[in-house]
Amino acid sequence: MESTNSVWNLLNEISKKQGITEVIINKCELIFVEHQGELVKLNAKIDSADLDAFVEEIAELNKKKFGPEYPILDGTLPDGSRINVIAKEYAQGSPAVTIRKYLKTIKTFDGAPGLFGLDPKWVKLIKTLVAAKCNVMVSGGTGVGKTTFLNLLLQEINPLQRVISIEDTRELSFNLPNVVRLEARTGSFTGGAALNMRELVKNTLRMRPDRIVIGEVRGGEVFDLLQAMNTGHDGSMASVHSNTPGECLNRLENLYLLSGYDVPVRAIRQQIGTAIDFVIQLKRTRDGNRVVGQITELAGFEGDKILLQDLGMYKDGHLQFTGMVPKRMNKLLEAGLAKDFFINT
Repeated sequence: MESTNSVWNLLNEISKKQGITEVIINKCELIFVEHQGELVKLNAKIDSADLDAFVEEIAELNKKKFGPEYPILDGTLPDGSRINVIAKEYAQGSPAVTIRKYLKTIKTFDGAPGLFGLDPKWVKLIKTLVAAKCNVMVSGGTGVGKTTFLNLLLQEINPLQRVISIEDTRELSFNLPNVVRLEARTGSFTGGAALNMRELVKNTLRMRPDRIVIGEVRGGEVFDLLQAMNTGHDGSMASVHSNTPGECLNRLENLYLLSGYDVPVRAIRQQIGTAIDFVIQLKRTRDGNRVVGQITELAGFEGDKILLQDLGMYKDGHLQFTGMVPKRMNKLLEAGLAKDFFINT
């Protein structure tokens, strides 16, 4: 049955179109979509009262408070898309709505050949990183597909393993039998006590996880995640907002300081360098395609500096092997990688 709400009707129409990854509502008559990396203004208009009602309904669906006292709403739509809303009092009289749509047809690497610009050999290597229980950070800027890529990695986890995920807005997708999904609660939730990301990561260590997965690290929870990675919780994963592998490590270092501990920078880098095995860097090409731009291994230390070794770099339209062999090759061989994998690549 068709809704009488013009916003829901618009979203239903957009959902029928292929390749749309973002919906942006600045005002009732200013609506944009991102299609194949480009923003396109729609010749559409929605009703102001419908927009207010839509936002109230989304807040209720996500069990969150929204209004002048709680002017930011982060949540998900029924189809799993992520939504962010800024209240009208802070956005020139109309709620500012941004919806990140996920491509539901993309479920596994095997089901979408060429995804993120990866040929079969790269897919094999990435699958082996998961099988070898390497600790992986997925790094990238806004809208490059960090959540989509993290979801692809999750599908490669052994179903016999127990996975605990922690998110502030539920976005990850699991097809595993032994999963506990934790979601941070703030004062914007209706009822119940507040639990932030860091408190949930701390508690996760008491829940016997084989792997810990954090949707995106944004604060002091980095401290607890690194402790977990360094104390036997191999195969953990997270995403972080950064534009290069080096910037990723710098951001983790800065976020670590938010934990409140007075720790020397050298000690922080030591923890980062021993906890994380690989950084998979995502980026957009000039034509808007989302690709893996680098696969970088943390390869030890030189003084107080973490050494980075690029295994792959995106050049001339595809991800190319650099000729470097991973320091963790023995670990990858034990997980099934062929001994001659890096020969003639």
